[in-house]
Amino acid sequence: MSRPTGRVLTLLELLQSGGTRTVAELADRLGVDGRTVRRYVDHLIDLDVPVESVRGRYGGYRISPGHRLPPLMLGEDEALAVLLGLIAGRRTGLATAERTAGETAAAKIRRVLPRHVAARLDALLDALSFTDGSGADAVPDAGVLLTLADAVRHRRPVSVRYTDREGRPSERTVHPYGIVAHANRWYVTGADPGVGEDRTFRLDRVTDARALPGSFDVPAGPDPAERVLSGFATAGYRYEVTLRIHGTPDQVRAHLPAGLATLEEDGPAPPPDGGPAAERWLRAELRAERLDWLPPLLASLDRPFVIERPEELRTLVTAFADRLAARARRT
Repeated sequence: MSRPTGRVLTLLELLQSGGTRTVAELADRLGVDGRTVRRYVDHLIDLDVPVESVRGRYGGYRISPGHRLPPLMLGEDEALAVLLGLIAGRRTGLATAERTAGETAAAKIRRVLPRHVAARLDALLDALSFTDGSGADAVPDAGVLLTLADAVRHRRPVSVRYTDREGRPSERTVHPYGIVAHANRWYVTGADPGVGEDRTFRLDRVTDARALPGSFDVPAGPDPAERVLSGFATAGYRYEVTLRIHGTPDQVRAHLPAGLATLEEDGPAPPPDGGPAAERWLRAELRAERLDWLPPLLASLDRPFVIERPEELRTLVTAFADRLAARARRT
């Protein structure tokens, strides 16, 4: 690569680092005079790189948003970080349905990595594993995701085509409060004016979204992530479970997170000097399709508890305790 060409590419990298760069600063970094800097800027403009001139005392040059993406100059660590993000996003399901675009972008970066950087990447991938399977079957459509994100920002209603878990299609109007990525899936949460309630929708079940005229106000209260988690905890299931547990909220939440159970105080408040770490009786409510996982979870709590409902859970806990005692007595 000739030295002038290399300096032009270095100039592009400097401008892409953000902000406005003065001619004097660029000349010093490139080791040339101001006139040469202006000539290099002209070369970039001829290549359709959107460089704009900023006048005034602190003027100079900067990259402006253009109608096409200019060539990106990434350092080795930057390229590695982008590539790892694409790979991790695809493996964990936190990527949009435009998988072909993500794969081709990763392939382009992988092809131009220096050998020693590619070796570092390969070493990391060999050592890396994921506890969750790929969420590739539950990724949202990119167009839907961008439409909803714009509606969230500008507080605009949207019309969505949605298919519920029973396979029933419907068209809904939603006032979206936010988009949440949780457990390999994407969700949008907001108000459904048709039923007058807040709802949470899986984005991989939304096949179309379009903005509607008008606007809405977001009510005070939990943020979007908390709304999604509380929605999981109160969703309809086969069993409704109510427990009273003696401990601190942190002790209980370590085993019954917000996405699993609601939690509130059930009894006298702790003394003022006790603070949030003071133990007291707490009421936990959750819903479940099966109960067999709850006895070992309650045992791991190692806190006094009372089962208020259902009766089947009390029977399962008693049987579980008998099995543990029998095994502990074995020699």
